[in-house]
Amino acid sequence: MGLSKRLLPLLPAGLLVQQVLPASDHIIIAATLPPEAATCPACGTSSRRVHSHYQRRLADLPWQGRPVTLRLQARRFRCLDPTCTRQTFAERLPEVAAAGARRTRRLGDLQRCVGLALGDKAGARLIERLAMATSPDTLLRITRAEGRDAMPAATPRVLGVDDWAWRRGHHYGTALVDLERNRAVDLLPDRQAETLAAWLRQHPGVEIVARDRAGAYADGVRQGAPGAIQVADRWHLLRNLGDAVRALVERHGNATGRAAQRTAETQAQGEPLPGVPPPLSHPPNAAQRASQASLHRRQARYDEAADLHGKGLSISRIASLLDAERKTVRRWLSLGHAPSWRKPRRGSGLDVHVAYLEGRWNEGCRNAAQLWRELIGRGFTGRPGLVRRWATGRRREQPDPSATEQRAGAKAWAGLTIRRIGCMLMADETRLSADENLFVGHLLKEAPRLAEAITVAKRLQRLLRHETGDTLPAVLAAADETPLKNFAAGLRRDQDAIQAALDLPWTTSPVEGQISRIKMIKRTMYGRAGFDLLRTRVLHAA
Repeated sequence: MGLSKRLLPLLPAGLLVQQVLPASDHIIIAATLPPEAATCPACGTSSRRVHSHYQRRLADLPWQGRPVTLRLQARRFRCLDPTCTRQTFAERLPEVAAAGARRTRRLGDLQRCVGLALGDKAGARLIERLAMATSPDTLLRITRAEGRDAMPAATPRVLGVDDWAWRRGHHYGTALVDLERNRAVDLLPDRQAETLAAWLRQHPGVEIVARDRAGAYADGVRQGAPGAIQVADRWHLLRNLGDAVRALVERHGNATGRAAQRTAETQAQGEPLPGVPPPLSHPPNAAQRASQASLHRRQARYDEAADLHGKGLSISRIASLLDAERKTVRRWLSLGHAPSWRKPRRGSGLDVHVAYLEGRWNEGCRNAAQLWRELIGRGFTGRPGLVRRWATGRRREQPDPSATEQRAGAKAWAGLTIRRIGCMLMADETRLSADENLFVGHLLKEAPRLAEAITVAKRLQRLLRHETGDTLPAVLAAADETPLKNFAAGLRRDQDAIQAALDLPWTTSPVEGQISRIKMIKRTMYGRAGFDLLRTRVLHAA
């Protein structure tokens, strides 16, 4: 008994130590249970009649870096109730280990915490160093058991809802976050309205729901919590506004080209554009010929679609005849031309040295090797072939320097992407350079209807950023008179939620942060993250 008293604080409660068998790499502790009566799990009758003994081995917490095995001498009892369905039963150890378990509860709890924090393989490597080794599969199994035994989270008053990609473009789930506590509440396996509505019915008490403008989430909230206030996320509204502006810019491609030309002409009258290489006149290469052929094919398909549309055929019928998607045909007809898919010009390491090369070229130095050696002294790190190609182009065509600058400037401005032009149109004038403001001014003069739409778009942008005293109905009414009328019609269908976004402080920004954490946890499991396991780890980390 003296040995038991000394070891008692280190062992699970209720065990009597009989012997300690230390070895070089592990420790075995032989123990028994107190001679007390046991209760039949079937009928609840207490019994002291021992039927037999059996040995049970349990892994326990390590001692001084060495694994510990408990070798328990357990008893099997006879049930004294003649009507009981069980004649014998084994005594239970609820405080020590679960029925049939091969480890103590306290060891299982520690291994489960490691599995929830690190996953299978990383967790298995750590607990092996801590002398509590188990396999990655076992670690996943006890981690999943935590999810089945976990208590449901308390229902939040303010709920944030957003989707997360299980596999981008194919399968999405839904993240639910308590916005007041910034804690993940639950994960849903899809982003269907019925799934969200069912969760809300099971968790009554949600008063405010912040969401994006997805119609499925709006329907789900209306079905599951009709009394909750819906708040549209302001960031998603600004993003939708940017998409609408870029669509308008794409429909004004001709005006963009004219604005680029006028900007270049204006610049040619003053300071030349620094660092813009002259256009090279040479036959197109194989990639350019393939691109031109592709453009001609798209133009032919567009002309056929426009002809069929002019004859009164529906979008669905045209898509069927051309073997194309309906959204593709609709996009062609809305643009008014075949998409060019033009990519912006890629920069070159030679761009910063073009001005110097132009000066030396005009001074009469036409030797590419000599020019390359001079650029090396000025910090250029490229190969000689880059300079040779530049010199070859200059030899093929030597236009007037002023005309060269003008055409080069037009090419530079025409190479702006749709996204960049949209950002310039929506940006504050003080944040743009003088040349960018010049281009924007020419573009708005070339496209008056686009200018009207940008004026209204900036009003809505300032309203969403709480930078003006304007009202949502006034902005939407103004948008109805511009090319943004379809976008305004979509906002009007969700006007209550948008107005709530202007009146209340809630957004889905905390949900985006939780989604980043979901992605991190998912990637650390290297494809073994089934939904139940991922949900368990995310909610445990919350």
